[in-house]
Amino acid sequence: MPYRIEYSPNVEDHFRILTARQRKAILDAVDRQLVHQPTVETRNRTPMRPNPVAPWELRIGSLRGYYDVEDSPECQVSVRAVGVKQRDLVRIGKEVIQL
Repeated sequence: MPYRIEYSPNVEDHFRILTARQRKAILDAVDRQLVHQPTVETRNRTPMRPNPVAPWELRIGSLRGYYDVEDSPECQVSVRAVGVKQRDLVRIGKEVIQL
């Protein structure tokens, strides 16, 4: 059963900082990799240590998507944040976060 993808309202602000090419790369990767089995760990999908952003990370080159998965009452993936990784820091919107 495919998961429904939902973007948090904050993601719209995060997208404003990115270029059109980066936005398209994230949207394509989310549609391709998170619709089926988003909780299966792969090279680009990894569970994260406890943090305030999200429990899962999707890697697309230097781009990052942070998401949460709900299986009930409806199968849904909630994309909570998107950003750009720079060494050990992630720029999410106008904030710089160390995860």
